[in-house]
Amino acid sequence: MASATKLSFHKRLFLQLIAFSWTIVVCFIGFQYLREKEYKSGFLSAQLQQYNRHLLVAIEDGESYEEYIASHEKPFDDLRITLITLSGAVVYDNTIPADSLGNHSNRPEIVDAFKDGSGYHIGRQSESDGREYFYSATRGERVIVRTAMPYSSTLQDLLEADWSFLIVMISITLSMSVIAYFTTRKLGKDIERVNRYEAEQEKNRLKRHLTNNINHELKTPVASIQVCLETLLSGISLSEEKRQELIERCYTNNERLRRLLADVSLITRMEDGSAHIGKEKVVLNDILCEIADELEIMPDEERMTLHTDFNERVVILGNLSLIGSIFRNLIENAIAYSEGKNIYISLMANDAKECHIRFEDDGVGVEEKQLTRLFERFYRVDKGRSRQKGGTGLGLAIVKHAVQFHGGTITASNRPNGGLRFDFILRK
Repeated sequence: MASATKLSFHKRLFLQLIAFSWTIVVCFIGFQYLREKEYKSGFLSAQLQQYNRHLLVAIEDGESYEEYIASHEKPFDDLRITLITLSGAVVYDNTIPADSLGNHSNRPEIVDAFKDGSGYHIGRQSESDGREYFYSATRGERVIVRTAMPYSSTLQDLLEADWSFLIVMISITLSMSVIAYFTTRKLGKDIERVNRYEAEQEKNRLKRHLTNNINHELKTPVASIQVCLETLLSGISLSEEKRQELIERCYTNNERLRRLLADVSLITRMEDGSAHIGKEKVVLNDILCEIADELEIMPDEERMTLHTDFNERVVILGNLSLIGSIFRNLIENAIAYSEGKNIYISLMANDAKECHIRFEDDGVGVEEKQLTRLFERFYRVDKGRSRQKGGTGLGLAIVKHAVQFHGGTITASNRPNGGLRFDFILRK
């Protein structure tokens, strides 16, 4: 399991780094590609603009544009030349009869020429012959000269990006990816090693804390049993009533020790062997019915009235003993501390994935600063009263672990009208 976690961590770190690196590289390559294409388009347009201006100068000098076009060398073969008036009407085209062409004032390159004196447009299909052209237009005093190159292998070669640069960038990025793989692999191992060390230290700290608390909890009942047994064995003449009292005290403290060891064993089993704890289909409604019957036979001074609001049958895949311990420990906690007479257990929400349950009593509640510590091991709101009731201080810690074992969470809060409220979720 540790190696699988390490591998997962390494992969996650590596993929995040690669995704970040490649995103930057792709953005840079895209930017560079567009910038290079724009530069080459601008360079091509400048060549056409130079021819356009020479033709405009010839026209303004009174020279025949047809003679100029026929006698002067063009910058590219298959060059289409169009003369357009300032109103957008076509007066000449060297490939298509001018009278068959509509108004060109709305063409992008013409609009730019009107505004800036020149303009070009890449890859627009001609409405007259259906071919795609690269257009470049230049505005003169009386007419606009527009030259257009059809999309051919020559034009594509002129506008094609320099792939040698892109190949170099991709090669560098691939090399960086390989380096990143081995770097993150080593880094991942180091981080996992540190995490395992810290987790082990925390686990040892908790074990020491638990051991110290257990030792502390054991001292009182063990000392009490020892005193009682020494008195009984000392040969001192005792009345039958006093002898019975000492025996009952031994039994009470022994029962307290038994419950403490059972609770410690349960928590240890959930922490260290949760994968081996069996699961089955558990009906929560049946557990609540059993608990209600148990409350009925309790002594009057400890009995509380149970009110349940489960409007539907709730079945989860879980451990019957642990789920029962959730409700029983909450009830024991209410009996020991609440000073109330009623317990309310309600089904707040239920769907295919989880159920939300609320447990409440009508007692006095606890101080707000104590709410966050209720689930700590051996933490008691009223230590003296808890010992009188035979509590081990592990009840709510068991509740929290049992809820977490079933994939849920639990929180504690005070009710607005008095009493304590526990909201917990059990995954199905």
